[in-house]
Amino acid sequence: MSNDLKLIPPSDPRVQCAIAPMQDEMLEEHGFEDREALSKKMIAAMQAMGGVGLTCNQVGLPFNFFCIGGHPDIESGLTLKCFNPIIVSSGDEEINMTEGCLTFPFVFLNLKRPRKIVVKYEDEKGDLKEAHLDGIMSRIFQHEMDHILGRTFTEHASQLKLERAFKKAEKQFDKLQRARR
Repeated sequence: MSNDLKLIPPSDPRVQCAIAPMQDEMLEEHGFEDREALSKKMIAAMQAMGGVGLTCNQVGLPFNFFCIGGHPDIESGLTLKCFNPIIVSSGDEEINMTEGCLTFPFVFLNLKRPRKIVVKYEDEKGDLKEAHLDGIMSRIFQHEMDHILGRTFTEHASQLKLERAFKKAEKQFDKLQRARR
């Protein structure tokens, strides 16, 4: 297996499929010694891509796992490594925030989601954790949870919002390409 994880395109069926609960026996089959090795590889890939969340199916791996955080301006750089995550409950208050996604470069959507959530997940040691998340960490967890369920953030937007966002993204990509020449 390659040292570097690469994003797969959004049209790849693995991005659009829900991920079954993970069993540790699966790791060796894909070249990972343990959960810690997978966590390190995923965090390194997420940070190299400039993201604050990355789910295994975005890089073609079949594990029910994502990592979030790791940015110094978000919760003092807190990083969560979430195996077999679930959202236990959501608060009633919903807020709008702009979201982006590594799978859809340059696409940004203003979406409404619950501000607070209570979650459970297994950490890289296999220990069950519970967290009460608020604001941006709640948002990122919900976004990555969508990936676990085989959904993307684009499914939360109207067709008109999507068309506008994709047109704007195309312009930004073209601008970047011209700048690189």
